[in-house]
Amino acid sequence: MPSSKTAKQSEMPASAVPGTDGRKLSNFLCFAVYSANLAFGRAYKPILDALGLTYTQYIAMVALSEQDDQTVSKLGEKLFLESNTLTPILKKLEAVGFITRHRDPADERQVRVSLTPAGRAILETNPGSSLTDATGLGDDFPIVQKSVTRLRDNLLRAQAEPEKS
Repeated sequence: MPSSKTAKQSEMPASAVPGTDGRKLSNFLCFAVYSANLAFGRAYKPILDALGLTYTQYIAMVALSEQDDQTVSKLGEKLFLESNTLTPILKKLEAVGFITRHRDPADERQVRVSLTPAGRAILETNPGSSLTDATGLGDDFPIVQKSVTRLRDNLLRAQAEPEKS
């Protein structure tokens, strides 16, 4: 089956908007997502610094608030982090009293993680709530969030599928 891409489209980066000059950085969807991620990091930094947390520590706690007593491997899957990256983060959270870690009695190889009352109290302050308004998305906020999630999931699925010819 012949490709439906035009010659110009096949020369463009896959992350650029079709029908535009793909070589302009402003046309790269991947750069828009990357730079938005950096902007979120900068916006969260003063909020989380005041709580003594990094962004990764914060999202780990949020994931635990959704489902407590998770294994480190399950938490890592949700956060897209390997356990060797996640473990030092969890050790720091445990050291400041926001989480507990313990071996699973049913499988000693698994470490389970839970929020402490102090960790829950931090999250009850809803530290990132002011950033929803800061995005300027208004009623489009959930639509954009779902679109970015779909984008991520599609890219992960495409990586997992064998290349089609």
